[in-house]
Amino acid sequence: MNKIKLNNGVLIPQIGYGTYQIPKEITKECVLNALKIGYRHIDTAFAYDNEKEVGEAIRESQLNRKDVFVTTKVYGAKDYQDACDKIERSLKALNIGYIDLMLIHWPEGDNIALYKAMEYYYHQGKIKAIGVSNFYGEELNKILTNTEVTPVLDQIEAHVFYNQKEMQSLLKDRNIVLEAWSPLAAAKFDIFDNPVLLEIANKYQKTTAQVALRYLYQREIIILPRSKNVERMKENIDILDFELDQDDINKIETLNENRTVFNV
Repeated sequence: MNKIKLNNGVLIPQIGYGTYQIPKEITKECVLNALKIGYRHIDTAFAYDNEKEVGEAIRESQLNRKDVFVTTKVYGAKDYQDACDKIERSLKALNIGYIDLMLIHWPEGDNIALYKAMEYYYHQGKIKAIGVSNFYGEELNKILTNTEVTPVLDQIEAHVFYNQKEMQSLLKDRNIVLEAWSPLAAAKFDIFDNPVLLEIANKYQKTTAQVALRYLYQREIIILPRSKNVERMKENIDILDFELDQDDINKIETLNENRTVFNV
């Protein structure tokens, strides 16, 4: 699997396992299954209420800590001390020594104080990279102009119906990587039965999900597919043995509506 070099030199696996809406009661089992299948990048957040279980799975897997990349997210800090408390809370919940990547989950609260607290833990080595999630326009510019360490990535909604090409270009100009949450559009717009994706999937003997994920992968976007089903987990990571040609890409890009699919 490809790894992307972030602007601070840290390498991040381009395919991660997302744990959003994975109930904490089954999170450990799901993450252990993902690690057995071959995922080496696990994405969680305080708001998902499963950081503790993610950490348990990583420890129980007996994999070398340096071989598993872990992302978590915090948000809503009232001030610098509150920000530090939130970071400590996630470090304690995960209990894996350090966090590979911490993001501000949403632009809510005192984001500058939270980001500066993340910078402090970054310089202490307790966090290996820092970034943001769901930051656009002025909110992103505030981070860039009021802090010391450039975010390594921005995790945002991106999929074939909202391909974020313009945003990816803007981020690239700032040496920031785009990471896609909901890379399968949360199964909206009948993505699994889309005729354009079906035609391309048949061409490569793949599924529509694999084609949709491969499209983002070829654009060097980090993807975080999520499933509780082991076979789907395998399917979502099995996108490395084919390559979309330019005609395929042109067809896929006709699906772009340049808007979120979550308010329709």
